[in-house]
Formats: sequence, structure tokens, C-alpha cells
Amino acid sequence: MTETEGKDCPIETIESLTKEAESLKKKLEDERQKLNDVTLATVAERLDIINYMNIKPRRTLKGHQAKVLCSDWSPDKRHIVSSSQDGKMIIWDAFTTNKEHAVTMPTTWVMACAYAPSGNLVACGGLDNKVTVYPLSLDEDVTLKKKTVGTHTSYMSCCIFPNSDQQILTGSGDSTCALWDVESGQLLQSFHGHSADVMSIDLAPSETGNTFVSGSCDKMVLIWDMRSGQCVQSFEGHESDVNSVKFHPSGDAVATGSDDATCRLFDLRADKEVAIYSKESIIFGVNSVDFSVSGRLLFAGYNDYTVNVWDTLKCVRVCLLYGHENRVSCLQVSPDGTALSTGSWDYTLR
Repeated sequence: MTETEGKDCPIETIESLTKEAESLKKKLEDERQKLNDVTLATVAERLDIINYMNIKPRRTLKGHQAKVLCSDWSPDKRHIVSSSQDGKMIIWDAFTTNKEHAVTMPTTWVMACAYAPSGNLVACGGLDNKVTVYPLSLDEDVTLKKKTVGTHTSYMSCCIFPNSDQQILTGSGDSTCALWDVESGQLLQSFHGHSADVMSIDLAPSETGNTFVSGSCDKMVLIWDMRSGQCVQSFEGHESDVNSVKFHPSGDAVATGSDDATCRLFDLRADKEVAIYSKESIIFGVNSVDFSVSGRLLFAGYNDYTVNVWDTLKCVRVCLLYGHENRVSCLQVSPDGTALSTGSWDYTLR
């Protein structure tokens, strides 16, 4: 259709096309329902219940002067990087609780931080709209070698290194995600599809790793092809902002946490929501989710200062972790699955 035809497109045509789109949507939904023969919880009935979990606080990391907003485990399974509203980024030895680096950022509200796969770099950003990379070396001041890699038109909410130190993927309040070249700072690919702030991203666990997922304040969860920049799958169901997205270790499903006080599981092969993790007594939003190494457990950090542990398959809560004195803003299972770190607005990590 040429541009002029587009401009003069009669109202009736638009109406009939809208109607057609609606009926096709309904047909799709009917087909999906036909396949929707059994629930995940029903399939999981024969599984044993998880009834004993020995998770208790082993360390408390104190040093931030304000709300902890983000954290990430190092690939060496020992160090943690955390960022805070005080404009500081701290590298911790999680075993000894020592601070190995403390970097002051040019901005407060450092909303995102991530370790590179080598463990030799960290990236962070927030209200400065930038993603900045810091090489970590013990013999000199970390800030001397810092480098701005990319800039969004609004705050940077999340960042992650896809498979190498050479590239970094970011999500932003400008409703886009972007892939940057770390060395040159060049924008390699941008991802347009959300209609509101992107809050969280996660990489598919496959080796080739060209797929990632994003969650947004538009209540949508989108799956992207990193090479083409195209959205290849979308999931709806949440009734409020999606704050956190995480791929199941199998790569076949994505867990999400939302302000609607639920976590959900969306299956990529079934192309639909297969589980919802909620209780009537839970009325507070979810800020962060992560899986155990097997994927059987889903950890979720809530605004009511707790961490709920869900049985992913049976859809029941198996454990409740208390201790933080303000909302749990971030949580992450360590790379080897032996530990869980949580960060909170109470200024501490545990």
C-alpha cells in the first residue's frame, strides 16, 4: 500500500480490519484452549512434596547508606556486586563480607549492575540514562578506567552481558532494550515493542544464546531475537507492571514477578501461561524472581519484606524467608545453586 492510499484509508476498512483481527484473536484463543487439557499442578500431583528446606541467613552485608536496588553474583560464585540509591556500587566478598571495591557513581539511584562472564568487568547505570563499564583490578582505582558504553533517552533499569565481555544488553525507562558494543560504544541492535518502561531482562540459557526476555510496565512479557531485533513471542496475563523476568534453566519457560502480587510461569512451547503462584494472603508486589539450579524452586522477593519460595511444579509455597526490614528489591541464586542473595531497601544484602 502506498503512503497516499494509507492516508485516505476509509474508516469502514479500518473498522472491518479491526473486527477481523479480533475474530482471528478469538480463534487463536479457542485453539489454545483446545490444547489446554491439563494444568501443571495436576501433572505434578504424583511428585513428592518438598517439605524440608534448610535456608537460613549466613551473612549480612552492611555498607550501603541507602536502599539496595540491584545485585549480581560473580561467575566465581564468591563475589557480589551491588548498587544502591546512595550512588555507590560495592564489590563484596560474600564469604568474608569484606568490601573489595566501592565505586561512587555520577548519579544516585544506581538501578542496575551486572558482572561480565569473565568476572573482570562490572557494568552499572540508572538515573543517568547511561550504562558504564568498570574493569576490576586490585592494583589501581577502578574509576580511572571507567567507560560509558551506551546512553538511553530515559533511565537504565537493567543490564546483562550476553555470553561475552564484548557486548552488553540494557533495558530502559524509554521502553526499549538495546545491545551495545563494549569497546566502541556502538549501538548494535535496538528492540522496540514495549509501550512502557522495561523493568527487567534475562538471557535464554542456551549456549548459542540469541534469545532474551523482557518484562515491562505495559504488563507484557516479550521474547526477542537478538540478531534480528524482532520480538518473536509475547505473553500477557499480568494485571500490573512486570518487575522481574527469569528463564527456567531448561530454556522452555519464563517466570515473572509483578506488582499484581503474583508470579507466573509462561511456557514458550505451549505459547501460554501454565502456572500462577499466588495466595489470598499475599497482597504485595513482587520485585524479583529467580530459579533454583534444577528449576524446581522459584524464589520471589516481595514488598512486604519477605521472600517466598514456591514449588514451581506443584504451585504451592514451600517456604517463607523473613529477616529484611524493608522491601526485598533484588534476589539471585548463586551460579552453582548453593546460595541465595537478597538485597533490600533496609540498606543490607543477605
